Amino acid sequence: MTTHAVANQPHHEENSTDVFGFWIYIMSDCILFASLFATFAVLRNNTFGGPGMREITHLPYVLVETIFLLASSFTYGMAILAMYKNHNKQLITWLVITFLLGLSFVVMEVNEFTNLILEGHGPQTSGALSAFFTLVGTHGFHVSMGLFWMLVLTIQVSIYKISPTMRRRLTYLGLFWAFLDIVWIFVFTVVYLMGVI
Repeated sequence: MTTHAVANQPHHEENSTDVFGFWIYIMSDCILFASLFATFAVLRNNTFGGPGMREITHLPYVLVETIFLLASSFTYGMAILAMYKNHNKQLITWLVITFLLGLSFVVMEVNEFTNLILEGHGPQTSGALSAFFTLVGTHGFHVSMGLFWMLVLTIQVSIYKISPTMRRRLTYLGLFWAFLDIVWIFVFTVVYLMGVI
């Protein structure tokens, strides 16, 4: 084994550990969301005499939420392209746009929850609403944590510029963000679309 290979081995092992740890986290999140979807499927008709999803769902509003989140995935993809081209300013611009789109999604979701609670349709009203708030709220919490992560990386990129470490971190965030988009497509379909049928 050459001196160069020996010098690079710890770095390679560190990267492998990062990748393994990240995918373990994603798989555990898959199990979490699968459990929440299963719970919602079981409880969706347990309204306890209260409103069902058909009565509380405002589909056009949720569609705008969905557009914000899906658009944020596109803008994050543009950020990754800028990163690979070593365009630091473009990378920061696209990250800021992505952050604002994601923040708009979270604000709309909080507004939806607030209105439901003020109308007397909180999570304590029925099993269906409890499952709804838990599933959708857990996804919203993940998006919020993703936004915090994105904010930290944006600040780091503006200070330290693009480096191999920053590329790795931005790639992990991109995979996490794409995962949240996929989960939301299932939420939109199973909770909202099937709810109004």
